[in-house]
Amino acid sequence: MKNTLMKVAGLSALATGMIFAQTANGTATAPANGEHAHNWRGQMQARRAHFRERMAKYLGLTADQQQQAKAVFKQAREEAAPVRAQLKQNREALMNAIKSGNDAQIDQLTRAQAPLVAQLSAIRAHAFEKVYASLTPEQKAKADTMRQNFMSRRGPHRQERSNS
Repeated sequence: MKNTLMKVAGLSALATGMIFAQTANGTATAPANGEHAHNWRGQMQARRAHFRERMAKYLGLTADQQQQAKAVFKQAREEAAPVRAQLKQNREALMNAIKSGNDAQIDQLTRAQAPLVAQLSAIRAHAFEKVYASLTPEQKAKADTMRQNFMSRRGPHRQERSNS
């Protein structure tokens, strides 16, 4: 069970960039001079698009698999949108509580944040579970190897936490 969960989590970390980088026309644009601070989403989309392309090539995903994964992650994004909006409101309220020095409100808001983060994590994990299930045994083996390589680059202190 734990090993399967770790595989799903690893695949999720690897595949997140593959799908979430889609733009309206399928390409990401670089920001013009002076727009770097205001166009961080465009920069992230470009990085994710590059990562998605590398992942699809490495795993040997068919066009059908890529479209299926895209649809799964689009649905997950739509499902997660209200949760992300709640988290954003919570962060803003938390910042205001910090600025006003309201300890009780800080405690309340931080406790309210945990289930929202858990809900987002579950949405993503279920999406990656669907994508992982669509892979061939060879692709699953490659994805597992990729996850192991990713985990080995995280450093020993993080590996110990993720293995416990």
